[in-house]
Amino acid sequence: MHRFHKLDKMTSTRCAVCKYFRRRCPPDCIFAPYFPNDNPQRFTCVHRFYGASNIGKMLEEMPVQLRADAVESLYYEAKCRIQDPVYGCVGIITSLHRQIQIAQSQLAKAQAEISFLDANFVGVEPTSSLSESLVQQNGVEHDLDDPFSTWFY
Repeated sequence: MHRFHKLDKMTSTRCAVCKYFRRRCPPDCIFAPYFPNDNPQRFTCVHRFYGASNIGKMLEEMPVQLRADAVESLYYEAKCRIQDPVYGCVGIITSLHRQIQIAQSQLAKAQAEISFLDANFVGVEPTSSLSESLVQQNGVEHDLDDPFSTWFY
């Protein structure tokens, strides 16, 4: 029984990569900081598209301070590729780019309408006051023309 207890302890300290390949996880394992044993799906997803050997090579060639971001990127790209096998994250980028273009055109249209209204209605006196039109619609006097009225306080 004592022997199985040591085996359980060893398996719980292995990273997801070493656990996946059923090997002992060395103390200086390059994968351990980025693929913890409590999230094996993360490695499985990335491994499916890039392969463990390629991931290891990328991590070894990369400065340590950039590795975490690189693994996040690989994981995100792999998840996108699973969701959309043809376009992957490029499909999402294209969709977002299209949304930006639509928003920019809507903004340009609104700015053009504002400019048009500013140019055409500067200095034009209204034919009837707002309060007269409200009285005609509702039959209620609101005193909107009186600047000292406290109706909104």
